[in-house]
Amino acid sequence: MNGMRKERDTMKVLRVINNNIVLSRDASGREVILTGRGLGFRAAPGQEIDPARVVREFVPADGRDPDHLAELFAAIDQDVLRAVVVAIDEAGIERRDSTKPTLAIAVADHVGGALDRARRGQPEIEYPLRAEVQTLYATEFDQAVRLLAAINDHVDPRLPDSEATALALHLVNAGFAAGDLAFTYTMTGIIQQMLDVVSGRFGLDLDRASMSAARFITHVRYLFVRIQQHRQLDEQDSLIGRSIRENYPEATRTATQLATIVELRLGSRLTADEVSYLALHVARMAMDAEGRGA
Repeated sequence: MNGMRKERDTMKVLRVINNNIVLSRDASGREVILTGRGLGFRAAPGQEIDPARVVREFVPADGRDPDHLAELFAAIDQDVLRAVVVAIDEAGIERRDSTKPTLAIAVADHVGGALDRARRGQPEIEYPLRAEVQTLYATEFDQAVRLLAAINDHVDPRLPDSEATALALHLVNAGFAAGDLAFTYTMTGIIQQMLDVVSGRFGLDLDRASMSAARFITHVRYLFVRIQQHRQLDEQDSLIGRSIRENYPEATRTATQLATIVELRLGSRLTADEVSYLALHVARMAMDAEGRGA
């Protein structure tokens, strides 16, 4: 622990962005963005940074330019940014995505717009995807509810409960390379469409909260990540894939239909292995639903 503290103690200023944001380098040599009240005040390049004054450390990812991201931080209302950064900690969002500057920037930008609408007396936005988000992304929605409560402890006026839906989508979006919510909105619609197809194909009332459905949703989310990264599972018609297709022919036909939906909506054709794994999840959902007497 002392060794870790010593490494943090040696962090130095690379560039001062403003009074509250500096660019630095961590122990592994990566450029990082540090935020904290007065952190950049009268600071100069080369000056050591007191780790006790650092509220949050953000690590640029996906090849994004640290200087550009730091400038985006600086362009946001600093009171709003500070409220969001503190709220992320208070809400207990301690996963890999919580250190992404794009998440804090997106949430702070959204919160700033919501506060502006509230101060102008404009009606609150009723997000049409609330039911889908709450069902498909239960973990992120729970995190968003906590995050909204934490943000409301630091802003005035308080934001309405409906904003939890938008915050949940930002949390989901943090797992993708895309910088805006367009892909996440599309993904949400596709997942809902896929579940509807499975329900209709097997004549079942699928429980979206069941373990098999949750596993299917998680699998599809990672499938979309692989599609974005051009890294689909492809073992050249693997033995496992052939076995799945032979043992679950109806689920395979359904998975092929789901693959067509993905291709039409995203323009990406799924590999045989990806279709096979979709079929396995479809079969599990069908068996789970039948076992419940749906």
